[in-house]
Amino acid sequence: MKKVFLMIAVPFFVSLSLNAQKEDVPRGWHLLDKETDGYYGISLKKAYDFIHEKNLKSKPVTVAVIDSGIDTTHEDLKSVLWTNPGEIPGNGIDDDNNGYIDDVHGWNFVGGRDGRNVKDNSSEAARIYYAYKDKFGNMADSLSLSKEDKDLYAMWKKAKADIGEVDPEQLLNLMLIKSVFNDALSVDSILKKALNKQDYNGADVRDLKPIDITVKRAREKVLRLYYGLQVDLEDSSKELYSELQEQIESEEKKNEAKKKAPKDYRTEIVKDNYNDFNDRFYGNNDIMANTPLHGTHVSGIIGAARNNGVGMDGVADNVKIMLIRAIPDGDEYDKDVALSIRYAVDNGAQVINMSFGKYISPQKQWVDDAVKYAESKGVLLIAAAGNEKKDVDTLPHFPNPYLKADGHKVSNWITVGASGDPKAGGLTASFSNYGKKDVDVFAPGVKIYSTVPGGNTYANLQGTSMASPVVTGLAALIMEYFPSLSAQQVKYVIEKSVSKPDIQAKDPGTEKMVNMGDLAASGGIINAYEAVKLASTLKGERNAPPVKTKSTINQKTKG
Repeated sequence: MKKVFLMIAVPFFVSLSLNAQKEDVPRGWHLLDKETDGYYGISLKKAYDFIHEKNLKSKPVTVAVIDSGIDTTHEDLKSVLWTNPGEIPGNGIDDDNNGYIDDVHGWNFVGGRDGRNVKDNSSEAARIYYAYKDKFGNMADSLSLSKEDKDLYAMWKKAKADIGEVDPEQLLNLMLIKSVFNDALSVDSILKKALNKQDYNGADVRDLKPIDITVKRAREKVLRLYYGLQVDLEDSSKELYSELQEQIESEEKKNEAKKKAPKDYRTEIVKDNYNDFNDRFYGNNDIMANTPLHGTHVSGIIGAARNNGVGMDGVADNVKIMLIRAIPDGDEYDKDVALSIRYAVDNGAQVINMSFGKYISPQKQWVDDAVKYAESKGVLLIAAAGNEKKDVDTLPHFPNPYLKADGHKVSNWITVGASGDPKAGGLTASFSNYGKKDVDVFAPGVKIYSTVPGGNTYANLQGTSMASPVVTGLAALIMEYFPSLSAQQVKYVIEKSVSKPDIQAKDPGTEKMVNMGDLAASGGIINAYEAVKLASTLKGERNAPPVKTKSTINQKTKG
């Protein structure tokens, strides 16, 4: 997925005033209440107050997070990690006989048996375009093709269009951003010394009153980056530089893909037969790997330990996070996604968060079969809508709940757009995808403060990747206190209890002011308080809580 942590505007104005100020939101604003706190959050405290008033007791809920990795040592996460009861850690034996050795806290489907891990990956468009360029590159039309090849040709043409030509304006913008970034990075050591800090933030630099001309210039260069990208001054410079470096490299890879075929990192490291779905026992148990930022942040939003006096609080208070690594830096592979969903279901997950996505899905049928399997086992799937400010009613974003075979829409799926707050840019996130039919709800996804790698480190990130786990956390919370509700009932509760703002929101695509009913099927932003109230009125349809199961696809073949 295009995991946009920093929304880079075009053009990027490097001449912004170093004294620029703007309205902002407090840390954890996404949990607050509009009436009592003044922010368009999810009213979580009121939800817990209701739960306590009713003297409700919780049951633990397992939440699978299909993502990039997780910092298993983090102070706010290590107590909420799922532990596979059938595995003895570190003995090198597949104790539970599921085909995955030492899968103690989850599994890594983009790793190799030799311990290496896929970090970088290409876009799906680049993979498809170059895979079939020789076959379709000189074809004038598809009239003579078989139906199967016509479908393939249509997908190839879309991939070609997605790759596109080099855009001079975007290239110039990237060069400007890279220049300002490199300027800031070049004076990092000067500011560390001046501030006597190894990890400073923008506020530290703003408040610095240097006399030395070298330090003055260093201060200007770093503030130009913070203000130019409209980054929260409280955000760590270390995290900012890391995220921006990743995004710059991602943009450079996209431009490179316009000129030559991408390197096949996955085949080199994973070494499975990708075209054979039955070749499924690959990967390793390194769920931290070398890209844990995104998954760590997502996991904290869902269930970081509450009321422990450190960091921040997750939405749900009694969850176990099962991390399944399938999303490197670049587009995910359908096979890895399908097997990740099946792994989650087979190991007892009740809700699955999917903060990723793309616009081409060549093996969608594999994912569809896994989604139907999850539906049959009563597991709820929650997916990010995407960060390209597109209308997904007209431009499908994958994975999605519509089955390729017959267009049927599964009943266990919620698609999430990202909301914001008028004090931080608007009611809808400027980057969020939307859809009157195919986006179900909006949830806070702008400047969300959560866990990041480092053991005791936190930062603001933004994207529909952050909005989706807010909904996942709410789904888990409902499942904890109302365990008899089915996945479909939880979906109903979340969608029917949304808050419908009495002000209009900006359509991210057209920038026109519209009602939120034009951007999402529910017409609103999730509200935890209204959700638990509604849940308390329903009679449960779930006969028994999910138990660890074995699907035929995940049974280890015995010789």
